[in-house]
Amino acid sequence: MLTRPIPSTNEPLPSIGLGTWKVFDVDPKQEHPQLLQVLNEMNKAVTTLIDSSPMYGNAEEVTGKLTQLSGAADKFFYATKVWTQGKKEGILQMESSFRKMQRMTIDLMQIHNLVDWQIHLETLREWKASGRIRYIGITHYRDEMHDELAKIISTTSIDFVQFNYSINARNAEKKLLPIAADHGVATLINRPFGEGALFNKVQGKALPEWVSDYNINSWAQLFLKFVLSHPAVTCVIPATSKPSNATDNLQASQGPLFDAAAREKLAALF
Repeated sequence: MLTRPIPSTNEPLPSIGLGTWKVFDVDPKQEHPQLLQVLNEMNKAVTTLIDSSPMYGNAEEVTGKLTQLSGAADKFFYATKVWTQGKKEGILQMESSFRKMQRMTIDLMQIHNLVDWQIHLETLREWKASGRIRYIGITHYRDEMHDELAKIISTTSIDFVQFNYSINARNAEKKLLPIAADHGVATLINRPFGEGALFNKVQGKALPEWVSDYNINSWAQLFLKFVLSHPAVTCVIPATSKPSNATDNLQASQGPLFDAAAREKLAALF
């Protein structure tokens, strides 16, 4: 598994993680062997980051339950978010996340979609200083918010920034990715498949023959490797509930990455 350093500490982080939006929002009282196998596939590939949020329904609780059942709970890198208004409400919500995810320490706490971010940032700094969380982050998922994310990370001490980026949604390349690199901020990439829209574009179409030189065997691997080939990307977090898809996604970290010319050649297809 390709790793990239978290700039604020140089801790290596596997370059492909797991998103839980929708796919882990299932009944926590039921058994979910397929989701447990997804976590097992992650362990086999020595990848660790799981990204969740209170916004994602039962995802935090299901993550906590299944990571415990996996027998490798302490090997994962747990990322979740605060998504509410007000200092007190934020504290209550984050305490709930700790309980649901069954953690004494959470690796990365992010302010979801910048909701009341100035207020929550004060709490996150206090909790980081006390050791309750290891890293602080901010997130969004829309192109029009990239300038605001860039402004915050260029003026405020932040460890991570999470945002959307894909082969046909490249706005982040204009400012956000370069500023993250310049200011030593790790990047988490959501929506690498455009919420599935990219697969609709290539349905029934064969992969370009030349991408086999990059150990690519599927469109998912191509889409993920395009994202990973940007040097300012730290980790990409595709969501899946299928073990076979998890295995396929994780293989995108194998083999050479695209150079600038190959990236533009691929982008031209879309």
